[in-house]
Amino acid sequence: MEIVLFEPEIPPNTGNIARLCAATATTLNLVEPLGFKLENRYLKRAGLDYWPNVVLNVWPNWQTLTDNLDPQKRLVLTSTKHRPQSQALQDFTFTPNDCLVFGPETRGLPEELFQKYSAQVRIPMRPDGVRSINLSTCAGIVLYQALIQCGIPADWL
Repeated sequence: MEIVLFEPEIPPNTGNIARLCAATATTLNLVEPLGFKLENRYLKRAGLDYWPNVVLNVWPNWQTLTDNLDPQKRLVLTSTKHRPQSQALQDFTFTPNDCLVFGPETRGLPEELFQKYSAQVRIPMRPDGVRSINLSTCAGIVLYQALIQCGIPADWL
């Protein structure tokens, strides 16, 4: 299991997701351009002292990430929008080879990615009022649903 943050913008969100990745032995992939520098104090602070436990890859662009991705990996796109091809989180079947892809906080993933990749998942929400959930919260929800489906390692329990 891996997490991909496509052009993340907010350092504390990325730092929180890095802590999540450290806690779950999940690789974290960041696709540039980033909305911050990796030396950002808020990024470091949110990640606390867990950074040495994070397997971190930084990619200059989407194409480089996909060119270097193991062919066994499946890209699973996430969205706040109800798209015809997206499945509700509880109905989606995850695999251990999934890369969970999250878009930038202010604009989400580009439409062309949704047209190219068929594995798409959304977190169910009320249809009125709230537009989205915080990125680091979403990453935690989706990652743990995937881990539960794929089997949480016994030594974590």
